[in-house]
Amino acid sequence: MAYGKFAVIGIGQFGSAIARTLSERGAEVIAIDMSITKIEAIKDNVALAVACDATDKKNLLAQNIEDMDAVIVAIGENFEGLLLCTFNLMELKVKRIIARAMGDEQRSILQRMGVTEILSPENEVGISVAEKLLNPNVIDIMELPDGYEIAEIKAPPNIIDRSIDDINLREKYKLNLVTIIRPTINEDGQSIQHTIGVPNAQTTIRANDLLVIFGSMKNINRFTEINS
Repeated sequence: MAYGKFAVIGIGQFGSAIARTLSERGAEVIAIDMSITKIEAIKDNVALAVACDATDKKNLLAQNIEDMDAVIVAIGENFEGLLLCTFNLMELKVKRIIARAMGDEQRSILQRMGVTEILSPENEVGISVAEKLLNPNVIDIMELPDGYEIAEIKAPPNIIDRSIDDINLREKYKLNLVTIIRPTINEDGQSIQHTIGVPNAQTTIRANDLLVIFGSMKNINRFTEINS
């Protein structure tokens, strides 16, 4: 799996969780923060840790920020700084910008700027954000003790039109399928999501299905990688 290059700007509790998890999973991570103390605390956990003002475009250019697969702006205490940093990233044509919003008002401002990926820390866990960045098939994750997760993932292409029995999730991948969320059309012609209940061995996976799977993230990543 190609893990990619990421920059995390703002190394508070939320940003540091994202940076450390990305790095632990094999990604190349640059951590950026104005606080030397925070940079010192994370420098051994990432590829590069830089103490600088990320609202200064020259500092971003010095880190080749435009070459990142994604930049996560996790500045939490200075919304003006977050906006300026995000604006600079847009000016530099960074391919993927993910910004943190503390509340609906901040979210609305970021949306008006044209930011399409916005994190709400009250609804997101830094570790889960990192996992979703590394594996685009992952829609949502619930962390469980002992290294297990319940993950909602897009059905990989190679299992479409195959039965649960044929896929052999439990024996081949050490995963359990909890349920399937399937898009359907209601009486008004609107697309809605329908949970089909507990799947049986004969249940067939369809295109656009979302699978709710229990297992370790290592095995979930292996399953999506093999079948993509």
